[in-house]
Amino acid sequence: MTLETQYQDANQPAPASSARRRVRKAVLPAAGLGTRFLPATKAQPKEMLTVVDKPQIQYVAEECVASGIEHIIIVTGKGKHSIEDHFDNAPVLERFLEDKGKKDQIDVVRNISNMVQVSYTRQKEPLGLGHAVLVAKDLVGDEPFAVLLGDVLIPGDNPATKQLIDVYEATGTGAIAVEEVPRERTHLYGIVDGEPAPLPPFGERLLRIRDLVEKPKPDQAPSNLAITGRYVLPPAIFDCLERTKPGAGGEIQLTDAMRILAKEAGLWALIYEGISYDAGDKLGFLKATVELGLLNPEFGAEFRTYLKSLKL
Repeated sequence: MTLETQYQDANQPAPASSARRRVRKAVLPAAGLGTRFLPATKAQPKEMLTVVDKPQIQYVAEECVASGIEHIIIVTGKGKHSIEDHFDNAPVLERFLEDKGKKDQIDVVRNISNMVQVSYTRQKEPLGLGHAVLVAKDLVGDEPFAVLLGDVLIPGDNPATKQLIDVYEATGTGAIAVEEVPRERTHLYGIVDGEPAPLPPFGERLLRIRDLVEKPKPDQAPSNLAITGRYVLPPAIFDCLERTKPGAGGEIQLTDAMRILAKEAGLWALIYEGISYDAGDKLGFLKATVELGLLNPEFGAEFRTYLKSLKL
Protein backbone atom coordinates (compact mmCIF):
# COMPACT_ATOMS: atom_id res chain seq x y z
CA MET A 1 0.00 0.00 0.00
CA THR A 2 1.40 3.41 -0.95
CA LEU A 3 1.54 6.43 1.34
CA GLU A 4 -1.07 8.16 -0.77
CA THR A 5 -3.41 5.16 -0.45
CA GLN A 6 -2.91 5.05 3.31
CA TYR A 7 -3.63 8.75 3.43
CA GLN A 8 -6.90 8.34 1.57
CA ASP A 9 -7.82 5.30 3.70
CA ALA A 10 -7.48 7.56 6.75
CA ASN A 11 -10.67 9.40 5.68
CA GLN A 12 -8.84 12.41 4.29
CA PRO A 13 -9.59 14.07 0.92
CA ALA A 14 -7.64 12.65 -1.98
CA PRO A 15 -4.80 14.95 -3.09
CA ALA A 16 -5.51 16.94 -6.23
CA SER A 17 -3.42 16.13 -9.28
CA SER A 18 -1.90 19.65 -9.28
CA ALA A 19 -0.62 18.99 -5.76
CA ARG A 20 1.78 16.38 -7.12
CA ARG A 21 3.99 19.01 -8.72
CA ARG A 22 7.52 19.31 -7.36
CA VAL A 23 8.21 21.97 -4.73
CA ARG A 24 10.47 24.45 -6.55
CA LYS A 25 9.69 27.79 -4.92
CA ALA A 26 9.96 29.27 -1.45
CA VAL A 27 8.49 32.43 0.05
CA LEU A 28 10.55 34.30 2.64
CA PRO A 29 8.46 36.99 4.40
CA ALA A 30 10.84 39.84 5.28
CA ALA A 31 8.63 42.92 5.57
CA GLY A 32 8.34 43.05 9.37
CA LEU A 33 9.56 46.06 11.32
CA GLY A 34 11.74 44.08 13.72
CA THR A 35 10.58 45.97 16.78
CA ARG A 36 11.86 43.27 19.16
CA PHE A 37 15.40 44.27 18.18
CA LEU A 38 15.20 48.04 18.46
CA PRO A 39 17.34 50.11 18.32
CA ALA A 40 19.47 47.77 16.15
CA THR A 41 16.67 47.55 13.57
CA LYS A 42 15.88 51.26 13.41
CA ALA A 43 17.85 51.66 10.18
CA GLN A 44 18.52 48.08 9.03
CA PRO A 45 16.31 45.05 8.43
CA LYS A 46 16.23 42.46 11.22
CA GLU A 47 16.85 39.81 8.54
CA MET A 48 20.28 41.38 7.92
CA LEU A 49 21.43 41.15 11.54
CA THR A 50 24.56 39.00 11.50
CA VAL A 51 24.82 35.65 13.27
CA VAL A 52 28.55 34.85 13.41
CA ASP A 53 29.53 35.82 9.85
CA LYS A 54 26.31 35.77 7.81
CA PRO A 55 23.03 37.69 7.92
CA GLN A 56 20.10 35.64 9.16
CA ILE A 57 18.35 35.60 5.80
CA GLN A 58 21.38 34.01 4.14
CA TYR A 59 21.17 31.01 6.47
CA VAL A 60 17.54 30.62 5.44
CA ALA A 61 18.34 30.98 1.72
CA GLU A 62 21.05 28.33 2.07
CA GLU A 63 18.51 26.00 3.70
CA CYS A 64 16.28 26.53 0.66
CA VAL A 65 19.08 25.60 -1.74
CA ALA A 66 20.00 22.52 0.32
CA SER A 67 16.31 21.48 0.14
CA GLY A 68 16.19 21.64 -3.66
CA ILE A 69 14.44 25.01 -3.96
CA GLU A 70 15.19 26.74 -7.27
CA HIS A 71 13.41 30.09 -6.85
CA ILE A 72 13.19 32.21 -3.70
CA ILE A 73 10.56 34.94 -3.43
CA ILE A 74 11.38 37.50 -0.75
CA VAL A 75 8.50 39.67 0.47
CA THR A 76 10.02 42.99 1.49
CA GLY A 77 8.81 46.34 2.74
CA LYS A 78 10.04 49.88 3.21
CA GLY A 79 13.71 50.13 4.18
CA LYS A 80 14.64 46.61 3.05
CA HIS A 81 16.88 47.47 0.09
CA SER A 82 19.95 45.99 1.77
CA ILE A 83 18.38 42.52 1.41
CA GLU A 84 18.20 42.97 -2.35
CA ASP A 85 21.75 44.33 -2.43
CA HIS A 86 23.03 41.34 -0.45
CA PHE A 87 21.80 38.80 -3.01
CA ASP A 88 22.77 40.97 -6.02
CA ASN A 89 26.04 41.07 -7.91
CA ALA A 90 28.75 43.33 -6.44
CA PRO A 91 31.14 44.13 -9.30
CA VAL A 92 32.93 46.98 -7.51
CA LEU A 93 33.62 44.81 -4.46
CA GLU A 94 34.67 41.90 -6.68
CA ARG A 95 37.15 44.08 -8.60
CA PHE A 96 38.58 45.38 -5.33
CA LEU A 97 39.07 41.86 -3.99
CA GLU A 98 40.54 40.73 -7.30
CA ASP A 99 43.07 43.56 -7.25
CA LYS A 100 44.06 42.49 -3.73
CA GLY A 101 44.40 38.84 -4.79
CA LYS A 102 41.71 37.69 -2.35
CA LYS A 103 40.28 34.83 -4.40
CA ASP A 104 38.61 33.06 -1.49
CA GLN A 105 36.67 36.18 -0.58
CA ILE A 106 35.68 36.73 -4.23
CA ASP A 107 34.21 33.22 -4.26
CA VAL A 108 32.24 33.93 -1.06
CA VAL A 109 30.74 37.09 -2.57
CA ARG A 110 29.91 35.47 -5.92
CA ASN A 111 28.39 32.39 -4.35
CA ILE A 112 25.83 34.55 -2.55
CA SER A 113 24.56 36.13 -5.77
CA ASN A 114 24.72 32.89 -7.78
CA MET A 115 23.24 30.40 -5.30
CA VAL A 116 19.60 30.67 -6.42
CA GLN A 117 17.12 32.73 -8.44
CA VAL A 118 15.67 35.48 -6.23
CA SER A 119 12.59 37.62 -6.90
CA TYR A 120 11.10 40.37 -4.77
CA THR A 121 7.64 41.70 -4.10
CA ARG A 122 6.44 44.39 -1.70
CA GLN A 123 4.10 44.17 1.26
CA LYS A 124 3.10 47.82 1.44
CA GLU A 125 1.60 47.58 4.92
CA PRO A 126 2.47 45.24 7.83
CA LEU A 127 -0.81 43.33 7.74
CA GLY A 128 0.40 40.02 9.11
CA LEU A 129 2.24 36.89 8.03
CA GLY A 130 -0.76 35.55 6.13
CA HIS A 131 -1.00 38.76 4.13
CA ALA A 132 2.74 38.63 3.37
CA VAL A 133 2.34 35.13 1.92
CA LEU A 134 -0.71 36.25 -0.08
CA VAL A 135 1.32 39.09 -1.59
CA ALA A 136 3.53 36.44 -3.23
CA LYS A 137 0.59 34.71 -4.94
CA ASP A 138 1.30 35.89 -8.49
CA LEU A 139 4.97 34.92 -8.29
CA VAL A 140 4.24 31.49 -6.80
CA GLY A 141 1.50 30.65 -9.29
CA ASP A 142 -0.46 27.40 -9.22
CA GLU A 143 2.13 25.17 -7.59
CA PRO A 144 3.16 24.02 -4.12
CA PHE A 145 5.73 26.11 -2.28
CA ALA A 146 7.66 26.41 0.95
CA VAL A 147 7.47 29.25 3.45
CA LEU A 148 10.44 29.98 5.72
CA LEU A 149 10.53 32.64 8.42
CA GLY A 150 13.73 34.62 8.04
CA ASP A 151 14.51 34.92 11.74
CA VAL A 152 14.14 31.21 12.55
CA LEU A 153 17.42 29.40 11.99
CA ILE A 154 17.49 25.59 11.79
CA PRO A 155 21.04 24.47 10.98
CA GLY A 156 21.98 20.90 10.17
CA ASP A 157 22.68 18.44 7.39
CA ASN A 158 19.02 17.37 7.15
CA PRO A 159 17.17 20.65 6.38
CA ALA A 160 13.78 21.02 8.02
CA THR A 161 12.36 22.31 4.73
CA LYS A 162 13.56 19.20 2.89
CA GLN A 163 11.89 17.02 5.53
CA LEU A 164 8.58 18.77 4.84
CA ILE A 165 9.05 18.50 1.09
CA ASP A 166 9.54 14.76 1.53
CA VAL A 167 6.18 14.56 3.34
CA TYR A 168 4.45 16.61 0.65
CA GLU A 169 5.90 14.67 -2.25
CA ALA A 170 5.00 11.35 -0.58
CA THR A 171 1.39 12.29 0.22
CA GLY A 172 0.39 15.27 -1.94
CA THR A 173 -0.68 17.19 1.17
CA GLY A 174 0.75 20.26 2.89
CA ALA A 175 2.96 19.90 5.96
CA ILE A 176 4.26 22.20 8.69
CA ALA A 177 7.20 21.74 11.05
CA VAL A 178 6.49 21.50 14.77
CA GLU A 179 8.59 20.97 17.88
CA GLU A 180 7.92 20.33 21.54
CA VAL A 181 8.05 23.36 23.83
CA PRO A 182 7.57 23.63 27.61
CA ARG A 183 3.88 23.69 28.45
CA GLU A 184 4.27 27.03 30.28
CA ARG A 185 5.48 28.65 27.03
CA THR A 186 2.60 27.66 24.73
CA HIS A 187 1.26 31.23 24.92
CA LEU A 188 4.22 32.30 22.77
CA TYR A 189 3.47 30.02 19.80
CA GLY A 190 0.89 28.67 17.43
CA ILE A 191 0.03 25.22 18.83
CA VAL A 192 -1.09 22.13 16.94
CA ASP A 193 -4.03 19.93 17.85
CA GLY A 194 -3.15 16.72 16.05
CA GLU A 195 -3.54 12.97 16.10
CA PRO A 196 -0.73 10.52 15.33
CA ALA A 197 -0.65 9.23 11.75
CA PRO A 198 2.46 7.03 11.79
CA LEU A 199 2.99 6.48 8.07
CA PRO A 200 6.39 5.17 6.96
CA PRO A 201 9.06 6.43 6.75
CA PHE A 202 8.02 9.27 9.08
CA GLY A 203 6.68 7.09 11.88
CA GLU A 204 5.42 8.70 15.09
CA ARG A 205 6.79 12.09 14.03
CA LEU A 206 3.86 12.60 11.62
CA LEU A 207 0.50 13.89 12.86
CA ARG A 208 -2.75 14.73 11.14
CA ILE A 209 -3.80 18.25 12.12
CA ARG A 210 -7.29 18.62 13.56
CA ASP A 211 -6.92 22.27 14.51
CA LEU A 212 -4.42 25.05 15.15
CA VAL A 213 -4.59 27.45 18.09
CA GLU A 214 -2.71 30.74 18.13
CA LYS A 215 -0.85 31.42 21.42
CA PRO A 216 -3.13 29.54 23.83
CA LYS A 217 -2.74 29.77 27.61
CA PRO A 218 -0.99 26.69 29.02
CA ASP A 219 -4.17 25.29 30.54
CA GLN A 220 -6.03 25.71 27.23
CA ALA A 221 -3.36 24.40 24.86
CA PRO A 222 -4.33 21.18 23.03
CA SER A 223 -0.68 20.04 23.06
CA ASN A 224 2.84 21.36 23.50
CA LEU A 225 3.69 21.06 19.80
CA ALA A 226 4.58 24.51 18.49
CA ILE A 227 4.70 25.70 14.87
CA THR A 228 8.36 26.30 14.11
CA GLY A 229 8.49 28.62 11.08
CA ARG A 230 8.78 26.12 8.22
CA TYR A 231 5.83 25.25 5.97
CA VAL A 232 5.21 23.46 2.68
CA LEU A 233 1.80 24.42 1.35
CA PRO A 234 -0.37 23.74 -1.72
CA PRO A 235 -1.57 26.65 -3.87
CA ALA A 236 -5.02 26.20 -2.28
CA ILE A 237 -3.66 28.15 0.70
CA PHE A 238 -4.10 31.36 -1.30
CA ASP A 239 -7.85 30.83 -1.56
CA CYS A 240 -7.91 30.13 2.18
CA LEU A 241 -5.98 33.35 2.85
CA GLU A 242 -8.39 35.35 0.70
CA ARG A 243 -11.25 34.01 2.85
CA THR A 244 -9.46 34.68 6.13
CA LYS A 245 -10.82 37.65 8.05
CA PRO A 246 -8.38 40.03 9.73
CA GLY A 247 -7.80 39.32 13.38
CA ALA A 248 -6.21 41.35 16.16
CA GLY A 249 -4.55 44.51 14.88
CA GLY A 250 -6.22 44.07 11.50
CA GLU A 251 -3.69 41.38 10.53
CA ILE A 252 -4.35 38.32 8.39
CA GLN A 253 -2.84 35.33 10.17
CA LEU A 254 -1.36 32.39 8.30
CA THR A 255 -2.45 30.13 11.16
CA ASP A 256 -6.12 31.04 10.56
CA ALA A 257 -5.82 30.20 6.86
CA MET A 258 -4.13 26.90 7.66
CA ARG A 259 -7.06 26.00 9.92
CA ILE A 260 -9.30 26.29 6.87
CA LEU A 261 -6.85 24.30 4.77
CA ALA A 262 -6.61 21.54 7.38
CA LYS A 263 -10.40 21.13 7.48
CA GLU A 264 -10.94 21.27 3.72
CA ALA A 265 -7.90 19.52 2.24
CA GLY A 266 -5.93 18.07 5.14
CA LEU A 267 -2.63 19.21 6.62
CA TRP A 268 0.22 17.34 8.28
CA ALA A 269 2.37 18.31 11.23
CA LEU A 270 5.88 16.86 11.26
CA ILE A 271 7.99 16.79 14.41
CA TYR A 272 11.11 17.63 12.46
CA GLU A 273 14.61 16.41 13.24
CA GLY A 274 16.79 19.32 14.33
CA ILE A 275 17.07 22.33 16.63
CA SER A 276 15.69 25.79 15.89
CA TYR A 277 16.83 29.20 17.08
CA ASP A 278 14.47 32.16 17.23
CA ALA A 279 17.03 34.74 16.14
CA GLY A 280 14.30 37.40 16.12
CA ASP A 281 14.40 37.24 19.92
CA LYS A 282 17.42 38.70 21.74
CA LEU A 283 18.10 35.61 23.85
CA GLY A 284 17.51 33.32 20.87
CA PHE A 285 19.88 35.46 18.83
CA LEU A 286 22.59 35.06 21.44
CA LYS A 287 22.05 31.29 21.63
CA ALA A 288 22.25 31.02 17.83
CA THR A 289 25.43 33.08 17.75
CA VAL A 290 27.15 30.96 20.40
CA GLU A 291 26.09 27.56 19.08
CA LEU A 292 26.72 28.33 15.42
CA GLY A 293 30.01 29.92 16.41
CA LEU A 294 31.03 26.67 18.09
CA LEU A 295 30.30 24.83 14.83
CA ASN A 296 32.48 27.17 12.76
CA PRO A 297 35.42 25.19 11.35
CA GLU A 298 37.68 28.25 11.31
CA PHE A 299 37.54 29.25 14.98
CA GLY A 300 34.98 26.99 16.70
CA ALA A 301 37.57 25.08 18.75
CA GLU A 302 39.28 28.26 19.94
CA PHE A 303 35.88 29.80 20.77
CA ARG A 304 34.96 26.73 22.84
CA THR A 305 38.21 27.06 24.80
CA TYR A 306 37.43 30.72 25.45
CA LEU A 307 33.92 29.95 26.71
CA LYS A 308 35.28 27.30 29.09
CA SER A 309 37.76 29.86 30.46
CA LEU A 310 35.05 32.29 31.52
CA LYS A 311 34.57 32.64 35.26
CA LEU A 312 30.78 32.61 35.52
